[in-house]
Amino acid sequence: MPRGTLDVLLVCAKGLKSTDFFTKMDPYVILTCRTQEQKSSVASGQGSEAEWNENFVFTISNGISELTLKIMDKDSLTSDDFVGKATIPLEPLFMEGNLPPTPYNVVKDEEYCGEIKIGLSFTPEQGGCEQEFCAEQESYGGWKESSF
Repeated sequence: MPRGTLDVLLVCAKGLKSTDFFTKMDPYVILTCRTQEQKSSVASGQGSEAEWNENFVFTISNGISELTLKIMDKDSLTSDDFVGKATIPLEPLFMEGNLPPTPYNVVKDEEYCGEIKIGLSFTPEQGGCEQEFCAEQESYGGWKESSF
């Protein structure tokens, strides 16, 4: 499995099923990549056609194979409502390196309830070891001192 950095561009959502009856939804997104979780800003009053244009960065390590986007509706008097979620497999991204902003289906209870558009890019980790560690190894009795 690849290791490196995953850059996510959260663009917009379209056609989300509204959870509010009298007002427009205030959607936000919780992005989860295994144990790492980040939250977008709230698209206040934008309803089912929300725009964010926000960037998020995740560290990819062994075993991470998908990104989950959980769309929520911010409520002030009650707990936030679950709108739906999208699960994006990362394998195609690892092969391509970049995926332009693409719409993904948002699903709730196995039912389509809109789409969310995101762009992805993956930067693989360079080399076999981190530079700090390699430099440290070299200065403590490494090959440099043994040549004297």
